[in-house]
Amino acid sequence: MATKKLYYEDSHLTSFEAQVLSCTQTQKGFEILLDATAFYPEGGGQAADTGTLGDASVLETRERGEEIIHLCDRPLEPGSRVTGQIDWEARFIRMQQHSGEHIVSGILHRRYGCSNTGFHMGKDRTVIDFDAVIPAQVLPEIEAEANRAVWQNLAVKCWYPTPEELPQVPYRSKKALPWPVRIVEIPGFDCCACCGTHVKSTGEIGIIKLFTAVPFRGGTRIEMACGIPALAYLNRVLEQSIRAGHVFSVPAEGIGEAAEAFGEQLAAQKYRVVELQRQLFAAVAKEYEGTGNVLRFEPNLDSTALRELADAVAQRCGGRAALFSGQDGQGYGYCLVSPGEDLRQFGKEMTAALHGRGGGKPNFQQGRVNATRQEIEAFFK
Repeated sequence: MATKKLYYEDSHLTSFEAQVLSCTQTQKGFEILLDATAFYPEGGGQAADTGTLGDASVLETRERGEEIIHLCDRPLEPGSRVTGQIDWEARFIRMQQHSGEHIVSGILHRRYGCSNTGFHMGKDRTVIDFDAVIPAQVLPEIEAEANRAVWQNLAVKCWYPTPEELPQVPYRSKKALPWPVRIVEIPGFDCCACCGTHVKSTGEIGIIKLFTAVPFRGGTRIEMACGIPALAYLNRVLEQSIRAGHVFSVPAEGIGEAAEAFGEQLAAQKYRVVELQRQLFAAVAKEYEGTGNVLRFEPNLDSTALRELADAVAQRCGGRAALFSGQDGQGYGYCLVSPGEDLRQFGKEMTAALHGRGGGKPNFQQGRVNATRQEIEAFFK
């Protein structure tokens, strides 16, 4: 028996009454069939509705032929009447995303002749794939036009043309569809075959925000958000900008320039630090002039600095330079350098004895050991 699809009659219907036709237990829960439902099943890139049927939670909704199956956490008595309540906020967010996606896809179809080849609504963002190259620099222009459609508060028309009317409807579709075809039209912006739920007028979308346009499989992938998720995103960005503004002592709208200036200053400081570090390493290496093999512990060096110091010491000492940096309980990074010695076998023996790992070239070995300083010194003795 076909389920009456109340969500097509009224996309804003949040509660309804229906008769339970059947209840079947499965491994995932109880499959409930009703004579009518406002729960939208998963399809067309739109997630399924959740909510409640009486005392039962609706975990999932899906189509099975002409029937709508509600997967619930507890059984319902066949023949009984039940009140259904959908999770309205989740549904409304999906309708905002879906209607907003139609506006953007319609604009891009008109401008670039492209088709929507993929569509996924996530919790915070919607991803759309198009089969044409859409330059990222045109996003602000596309976004502005899309929001003009929102501000005009246009009525969203959903209907089924008759078999005679359908060929005359200029709707977006990647292929010809057999009748019946459900059409969703936003006057002046889009006309598309669609099985999803939509807002009644574009003003309900609130805002359309385009984030990125990146190359994808010969076309373009666009990330966007509409309505509630878009506002939440902009609020998060504003909050972070205000916090950063306090650090830089500038208003939120000046963060970009302040960050660029800070980046330039930081780059100059890093260059200065590197030069001073090289001078310090040269002075340390000079202390080991002609001393032969060297074992040295140096605190707080990363792998690059550790290698530079080991190189400098090895050039002076005339033997093997073994440099370690770290602390007991957390392990030590190491670097072994010897211009005239093959260190590979020695490195294997050392990492085996000190519970470490590493590798490199014949005269250069680098890695990490899980040992104490006392254990490292004992090995080298």
